[in-house]
Amino acid sequence: SSRFDLGTATPSASLGPCALSLRHLRALATKVGGISGLAVAFMLASGAAAALEPVFSTTFGGAIRGYDPVAYFTEGRPVEGKSAHRHEWMGATWSFASEENRAAFEAEPAKFAPRYGGYCAWAVSQGYTASIDPDAWRIVDGALYLNYSLGVQKRWEGDIPGNIAKADVNWPRLLEE
Repeated sequence: SSRFDLGTATPSASLGPCALSLRHLRALATKVGGISGLAVAFMLASGAAAALEPVFSTTFGGAIRGYDPVAYFTEGRPVEGKSAHRHEWMGATWSFASEENRAAFEAEPAKFAPRYGGYCAWAVSQGYTASIDPDAWRIVDGALYLNYSLGVQKRWEGDIPGNIAKADVNWPRLLEE
């Protein structure tokens, strides 16, 4: 399964052996720089197996790219979090737009955290993980779902109940890989 963000050409910290396809290796080689980039990509692909991180997180942005998960519910839109309002949960740093939002999340993280650890809901429904775009979101039955892009979100919205059901089956398996 692929856990590679072509948008940033950065493999996740939980990259397992052979997790990069040839297409991903070529993309990384191109972005990093020719043969030396290809060598780096192969070294990353041959690393020791590691379980998927339970929360999608970036090195600089933290969980869900630094956006406030509570704001999706309270403001009905994505809002960037601030470094002054952070909370550690599930091995990731979550950022919030206000102290009130941070406190609400700390009190009930399962209520506000996105499903599938903030990975792309469509990808999880298909049996793999992908990064997300904070603008590609939807709340369904009180749960926040994020997707890789607005285009992928439209595909996911074509069968929301079916895609959620498939993702609910796939998610525990992905965590164990």
